[in-house]
Amino acid sequence: MKIANVGGRAKLVLGEDRAQDVEEASGGRFGPEPHSLFERWADFAAFFSDKEAAGVATESFSPAEAGPPSPSPRQVFAVALNYRDHAAESGFAAPEDPLFFTKFVSAFSGPVTEVVLPPGRVDWETELVAVIGREARHVEVGEGWDHVAGVTVGQDLSERALQRSGPAPQYSLAKSHRGFAPQGPYLVTPDELVDRDDLAIGCQVNGRPMQSARTSDMIFPVPTLVSYLSQIVTLLPGDVIFTGTPPGVGMGRQPQVFLQPGDQLVSRIEGIGELHQTFVAPGC
Repeated sequence: MKIANVGGRAKLVLGEDRAQDVEEASGGRFGPEPHSLFERWADFAAFFSDKEAAGVATESFSPAEAGPPSPSPRQVFAVALNYRDHAAESGFAAPEDPLFFTKFVSAFSGPVTEVVLPPGRVDWETELVAVIGREARHVEVGEGWDHVAGVTVGQDLSERALQRSGPAPQYSLAKSHRGFAPQGPYLVTPDELVDRDDLAIGCQVNGRPMQSARTSDMIFPVPTLVSYLSQIVTLLPGDVIFTGTPPGVGMGRQPQVFLQPGDQLVSRIEGIGELHQTFVAPGC
């Protein structure tokens, strides 16, 4: 099942370019706000197990019109150094436990956007993003996926100058400029994926491949992240977890490469879809 956020309304995506409005397709039982689905995810998923409501009109769907699948999470988590080769290119040893920071919701955007470049050095980080569909507290690793509504493509765009300024890192602020958390094009339930733990992930800048890996390369897979967090905090329906980026970021290259006005960034994950970001100078 694929669920998109279009104009603040939840849509059931059928194929590549058709959709049904969730509120209409459910006869008013669910929707219209995307966030409301996560509070009743088990019932919602069971209701739409056949993926299409018979007799309900379809409408066109375009990723360019979509917003982030979970637009108003109460908590946003992001994982640092969750791929060994990315830790190495960043100058760190692989962590023994997950390392978390946050991104702020004001940075959220949809899958097709124009991003204004702030001063500094802006870098790309393609990530699998998991959205929580069931409250999680003291969850065992083996039950981690049971608490995930679905996954989507995300970019953890990062301004490296601010990130590494001062006596302590400014991760959260450096990664939360406006438009620095594009996600989409829709939320994909794990049962739609051939292997939810092993997906090709990568990106291109102006057609040049920059990142290419598999999510099975994660040090801490999705179930481990859910379990680890749930020992400390209560994960709530709709919460968002950016699960970390593979190697190939601009900061890790020799010479370093950062995004410039006019650059086109395409991020993709197998079985989920693509993000398309265009970068512009301030004032454009």
